[in-house]
Amino acid sequence: MYRDSSGKALSDYEQPSVAVDTAVLTVGPTSGALEVVLVRGEGAWALPGTFVHARERLAEAVQRSLVDKVGLRGRSPAQLQVLDAPERDDRGWVLSVAHVDVVPWAELAPVLERRPDDVAVRPCAEARGLAFDHDAIVELAAEHVRAGYRDRPDPAGLVAEPFTLRELRVVHAAVLGGLPHSADTFRRSVLPFLVEVPGVREGTVGKPAQLYRRS
Repeated sequence: MYRDSSGKALSDYEQPSVAVDTAVLTVGPTSGALEVVLVRGEGAWALPGTFVHARERLAEAVQRSLVDKVGLRGRSPAQLQVLDAPERDDRGWVLSVAHVDVVPWAELAPVLERRPDDVAVRPCAEARGLAFDHDAIVELAAEHVRAGYRDRPDPAGLVAEPFTLRELRVVHAAVLGGLPHSADTFRRSVLPFLVEVPGVREGTVGKPAQLYRRS
């Protein structure tokens, strides 16, 4: 049996439970804001999460929690941060490995329709009073996603390809909470990362709009 320099085995140390919590973010068709998926808990809404089982990988626990709590399959959320405040969970000493994922609305909407009483979507700015320290996880996740959108056009693929520059700008404004610059400035900033595709979008304001995809 392994023993450290103090002569203690691993079992001699108090060990925390380990949980995973995932901020699933999206942009819905009407809110005009970055939103987060919440599940109904005991007395408060919360992020989908679970305790890690024995010999289970973190990614496996995350995927299991999304299936069980939300009904969302086939996702691979990214690790965000470990939250280790000893008092963060009143049930005991629990470390949480926070994760983040961004899911297009078209993929998420059917899942939400199947669980209207247990799963909801709220703007990140309004996701307050959640269980444990999930308010903080939402803030971390939102800023993580926004940082990516400041650097490149729609890195999470919220807009289905092909898209117009107007459609892209609407999603960027939702994620970033508004855009400080004009449509022309936005166009110049994103065009180096886009590729024109054949065809135009009819029915938009003004003349038909050129279509693009991410490079």
